[in-house]
Amino acid sequence: MSKVREELDKRKKQAQEGGGKKRIEKQHAKKKLTARERVEYFLDESSFEEIGALVTHRTTEFEMQKQIYYGDGVVTGFGTVNGRSVCVYAQDFTVFGGALSETHAEKICKIMEHAVRVGVPIVGLNDSGGARIQEGVRSLGGYADIFHRNVQASGVVPQISAIMGPCAGGAVYSPAMTDFTIMVEETSYMFVTGPNVVKTVTNEEVTAEELGGASAHAVKSGVTHLTAVNDIECLEKVKTLLSYIPQNNEQEVEKLAFEAGEELREELDGIVPENANKPYDMRDVITNTVDKDSFFEIHKDYADNIIVGFSRIGGRSVGIVGNQPMSLAGVLDVDASKKAARFVRFCDAFNIPLLVLVDVPGFLPGTDQEWNGIILNGAKLLYALSEASVPKVTLITRKAYGGAYDVMNSKHIGADFNYAWPTAEIAVMGAKGASEIIFRKEIQNAEDKEAKLKEKEQEYADTFANPFRAAERGFIDEIIEPKNTRKRLLRTFSMLEGKRINTPKRKHGNIPL
Repeated sequence: MSKVREELDKRKKQAQEGGGKKRIEKQHAKKKLTARERVEYFLDESSFEEIGALVTHRTTEFEMQKQIYYGDGVVTGFGTVNGRSVCVYAQDFTVFGGALSETHAEKICKIMEHAVRVGVPIVGLNDSGGARIQEGVRSLGGYADIFHRNVQASGVVPQISAIMGPCAGGAVYSPAMTDFTIMVEETSYMFVTGPNVVKTVTNEEVTAEELGGASAHAVKSGVTHLTAVNDIECLEKVKTLLSYIPQNNEQEVEKLAFEAGEELREELDGIVPENANKPYDMRDVITNTVDKDSFFEIHKDYADNIIVGFSRIGGRSVGIVGNQPMSLAGVLDVDASKKAARFVRFCDAFNIPLLVLVDVPGFLPGTDQEWNGIILNGAKLLYALSEASVPKVTLITRKAYGGAYDVMNSKHIGADFNYAWPTAEIAVMGAKGASEIIFRKEIQNAEDKEAKLKEKEQEYADTFANPFRAAERGFIDEIIEPKNTRKRLLRTFSMLEGKRINTPKRKHGNIPL
């Protein structure tokens, strides 16, 4: 009994000597905080309640009984972030390198089960060297137990993983199954097999940072959604992310106080260039449409031909998907389709309305795209938006060509309202390509083929390269002046707050994975 009391007193003293957030903030330049410092900084002051502080491992092989550490390398418990309850676990690299043991896994599973039971987000602060080798298959079984809980929690409570140190082997699959992953630059990495194994098997020379660092996963693989320069920024980004999402799938995001004022945005009138081939930044459309300083971009450095992120319109949290004309003219490709589909499914799972901004000339052509599955991956985005039952609003700013018009939340796949600016061009393809097909004989027989092509291009553009034909058929609900966009969206999302859809009974759909 005295030993237990001694340990509890020791932990109480550690907490008192922590010095609070001010001390931790002074260490902003320090790359790595301890597991307890991370929890202390992340949660509201004095809100943390630890669970399993006295748990120890059960291993006796390799004289492990001589190395007993209370907590067994992971700090678990619950607290509040800006007054909202969350469950959290933080792996402690100072204890066996944060290696996962049977009891370490049991602690994580226990707090995950609690999060699902009470309906609160689960945040994992990962910093582990992998499975504890001394335990063999028991540690591997511990990983599988966590994976199973990840799947059971998916779509029920938000799951966020912060990678704040090494994450290798089986450890990478739990973050991959969570909703969002954030990595710390230079101090964290994720890979299934490390540089030494890669060199042995493939003879490639690569560093841990090149193979699985924050930059590699933010730009190339898309495994991580956000990056941070240090632990403090990482934890702040997790807090910001939580502010846009609800506690669980049965709740909605708390609406912030908002008073409507003069909602005209004259800046929007000049964003789309007169030259249809000249790019512009879709982020300018976003920032002039949403509440001030509310746009929080996700996956910014991956597949930058499409933009996804959270924002607020009239104080309501809204998920935004928008083509980016500044990159590849905003075409849909393999990576952009996967990126947007995943984001759409998250928003739908957690009752977050969607705003889709469209300027898309089609799907990216080429053997690389076809051989890497543009058909299947494009279908993922089509499936995700068709399946989504949350309020869905589309705004076509310029081009909406071909099958990409259908995929980008068209009226035909269940969008609630579709708006277009007068600059919108809704057609099967661009005027030049269409004219070369439709008027091929006339052009070939003309004395001045180039002049005839330009004439026919203009004829086609006058007929189809506008939003009026679509509006006549009811595929576009209204053609609005750009400056009126925000006012219209405020009213539209307000009206859609009560949207409810009863879907057919089924176990689950079969998304084209």
